[in-house]
Amino acid sequence: MIIRAKAPLRIGLAGGGTDVSPYSDLYGGAILNATVSYYASATIEPRTDGKIVLIARDLGKTLSLDSQKELLINGELDLMKGVYNSIIKKFTNKALSFTLTTYSDVPKGSGMGGSSTITVAILGAFVEWLNLPLGEYDIAQLAYEIERIDLKMAGGKQDQYAATFGGFNFMEFYADKVIVNPLRIRQEYLNELEFNMILYYTGTSRLSAKIIEKQSSEFKKKKNKSVEAAHKLKEQAIKMKEAILTGQFNNIGEILDFGWHYKKQMAPGISNEIIDSIYDAAKKAGATGGKISGAGGGGFMIFYCPNNTRYEVIESLHQFGGEVRNFNFTHQGMTSWKI
Repeated sequence: MIIRAKAPLRIGLAGGGTDVSPYSDLYGGAILNATVSYYASATIEPRTDGKIVLIARDLGKTLSLDSQKELLINGELDLMKGVYNSIIKKFTNKALSFTLTTYSDVPKGSGMGGSSTITVAILGAFVEWLNLPLGEYDIAQLAYEIERIDLKMAGGKQDQYAATFGGFNFMEFYADKVIVNPLRIRQEYLNELEFNMILYYTGTSRLSAKIIEKQSSEFKKKKNKSVEAAHKLKEQAIKMKEAILTGQFNNIGEILDFGWHYKKQMAPGISNEIIDSIYDAAKKAGATGGKISGAGGGGFMIFYCPNNTRYEVIESLHQFGGEVRNFNFTHQGMTSWKI
């Protein structure tokens, strides 16, 4: 028997960073994001030899361990170990023997929620294998707890929910709950958004945890500049939701640009000289707005290019040595199956 699961990666369109504690706990956060046609996958193959074999194909790492109820968290494939430890502790209370293989379609540190998406895919495979009674909110919340509490990885809450639910979602974040509001968007609007939006990989990765730790620290100190910027980003998420639902395509780029201005004020390291140069070149070529995907510092960027400006913008980006990636918006979240 083979058990598989896959979960879609996401791009954040508005409100990024307002899902990070303590801001979301104190003021409530709001984010609009959408999943795209890049995935993280997990495959479980049960074993009978008392071994646990962990394989991260995209990272080129393999680890073979004796089966036990708790695996040591020591910096080696800790996401896999963290999910396993949580499953054993909460559900089975007995050691399992299996091979777990993961793969992500995008590089590590790309800003598309990769680590959380892998966590959700691994959880989905275990849920399928063990027939666990977990719904979408349960899986997303458990993935959040594994990363942020068990493994103490800095970050927000949106990625786990985006990967689990899929599609376009307006998400609200509070101290004690998350509310996922799926958006019903007309197909012609989605087609136009796909045509007008460019997904650009800068060719550089970043350690999002460091940036998020700085951002969280700014919130804890109640630095007015960071908190006010987060308020503006929450406002941006509401504006973006209205623009997409009502087909106000001429406003989307300006809303992105508005958000990028305030995003850079939330913490040091979100932008840099290279990112600023890429952004300026895209705007000069016809983009009306854009942003870095994720915490910042590198990875993927998105640009909104109305009318037929996408071709000039793509041409302008060649000089920076990155790569424009084709994509489609997706409607389905994490899925799992057995064969």
